[in-house]
Amino acid sequence: MSDKELLEKDEIFSKVLRAGRRTYFFDVRGTKAGDYYLTITESKKFTHDDGSFHYKKHKIYLYKEDFNAFKDILEEMTEYIINQKGEEVISERHQKDFKKEYDNSNNQKEETTSSESFTDISFDDI
Repeated sequence: MSDKELLEKDEIFSKVLRAGRRTYFFDVRGTKAGDYYLTITESKKFTHDDGSFHYKKHKIYLYKEDFNAFKDILEEMTEYIINQKGEEVISERHQKDFKKEYDNSNNQKEETTSSESFTDISFDDI
């Protein structure tokens, strides 16, 4: 049996979540004993200066005996985040003007600081 046939036999059910540069793959796979387990793969695309790119992948294997505890903790953690920070995304990547707001607040501080220490010079004095 070829590697491709073995891989196709191993994958039972799959879903894909595309999220910007990241892609998440959820795959139900089969064990040699005929049972199922879940793999969650995060694939992130990195582009080099020359235009070429590569992917970094991280994989989690989740077995049936851990499903309930995993689900409970995932639900608790996601609820905590939503309760603490709401559903609005707060990040430089998702808010195009995030950096401008940050830069403007820094520039205002710098202008205040620099104008206080600025000495008025007339070119006639030179």
